[in-house]
Amino acid sequence: MQGRLSVWLIKHGLVHRSLGFDYQGIETLQIKPEDWHSIAVILYVYGYNYLRSQCAYDVAPGGLLASVYHLTRIEYAIDQPEEVCIKVFVPRRNPRIPSVFWVWKSADFQERESYDMLGIYYDNHPRLKRILMPESWIGWPLRKDYIAPNFYEIQDAH
Repeated sequence: MQGRLSVWLIKHGLVHRSLGFDYQGIETLQIKPEDWHSIAVILYVYGYNYLRSQCAYDVAPGGLLASVYHLTRIEYAIDQPEEVCIKVFVPRRNPRIPSVFWVWKSADFQERESYDMLGIYYDNHPRLKRILMPESWIGWPLRKDYIAPNFYEIQDAH
């Protein structure tokens, strides 16, 4: 079943895949990484002017990584804003997605956190560096195949 936005994207020749609706009735779409930046700009112009959240997750050990964007269309005199969830899947060997920082400034820390925890590179992000882990940290802690390094807890040192 396709939602209103999916129908609009098809009408304008924009490639995507409808993933249905979540439990709240929010339309979920899959966008290819190479199409994501141009579709993000189009969605912004269409009225999705608020990036509510961005997160990422590891789909399966050795499998794909996903970057998820929750967008909201906020307009005056509208009680119920329109929302959409965008998922961009990338291979773990070369996890690169165009940054949408220049479209929604609120993507700044959120994309940095996804980079820090899962190793997804956001191309053209102005400050893509670790935000939670030390710069010297090796690996991506939220990947399902991550092996924690050996280290001693402070209480174990006594």
